[in-house]
Amino acid sequence: MAQSPVLIGTRGSALAVTQTTTVAEALSGLGGFDIELVRVRTEGDINRAALSQIGGTGVFVAALRESLLRGDCDVAVHSLKDLPTAPADGLALGAVPERVDVRDVLCARDGLTLAQLPAGAKIGTGSPRRAAQLRAARPDLEIVDIRGNVDTRLGRVAGLVEGAPGDLDAVVLAAAGLARLGRLNMVTEYIDPAVMLPAPGQGALAVECRAADAADGGRLAKALAAYDHADSRLTVAAERAMLGRLEAGCTAPVGALARVDADGITLEAVVCSDDGTRLMRRTAVAGERTEDAARALGVQVAEELLAAGAGQLTDLPAS
Repeated sequence: MAQSPVLIGTRGSALAVTQTTTVAEALSGLGGFDIELVRVRTEGDINRAALSQIGGTGVFVAALRESLLRGDCDVAVHSLKDLPTAPADGLALGAVPERVDVRDVLCARDGLTLAQLPAGAKIGTGSPRRAAQLRAARPDLEIVDIRGNVDTRLGRVAGLVEGAPGDLDAVVLAAAGLARLGRLNMVTEYIDPAVMLPAPGQGALAVECRAADAADGGRLAKALAAYDHADSRLTVAAERAMLGRLEAGCTAPVGALARVDADGITLEAVVCSDDGTRLMRRTAVAGERTEDAARALGVQVAEELLAAGAGQLTDLPAS
């Protein structure tokens, strides 16, 4: 008797469907089962207001999680940076696939870099984290709040997409998303993390499932375990623990980047004032490469930031 396909939940955007299809095909190959995509509309897809106005945290994942718990799908795929740091009852992070490029990128008119943009140039982003670090690097630029899918945002750049509005000089996006959509030809600069630390979890995907399915040793659990990338899970564990300890959501002007090497785990984090006039960075190292050590490292860095007055830079409930 043929087994039923594993149902993979996804948002409906081109980027979400592309990255979910990659995950689905990998799981199918590892587990030897058929898959079927289930498209789910989230609050973040429906509401076009600024993320800071609609709450940010969880707006892209809540509907997918509800579908999982109802049994409408067996797995949900998220951009990990959109995932709230608090545990979700009944759900488990079944796999973190190997992380790709974590950097933010500039897509500008005429091939310009951030340093080459003229004073007063308009740069679009919907991220307070990017906006604050842009203002810190180039206080003479005008930051414009934008929403929309990747192609919509690229169309806002003058001369980049024929027939599009082209009312901005540049936009800032994630390298990972552009790579998955085959749009890296639009990039005019990969922004060094020394200038712009990425969002916690940027460049990584989260594959969520029901907790019972992750623990039952079945075909899906085995495929998820095989798909999980240990170092990627460690880096996002550290970054998310830092974010969770700060009690900061995905709309907070907070960046983080963890790295794993032979000596352990290194975590660098930044908290910014919204206007970019003040930035506070901290870096710490854990000698062990375990999830517990990664989470402890994240908490340590967050507490160092709080002790140094990070709560005076932006609204951090933990302060």
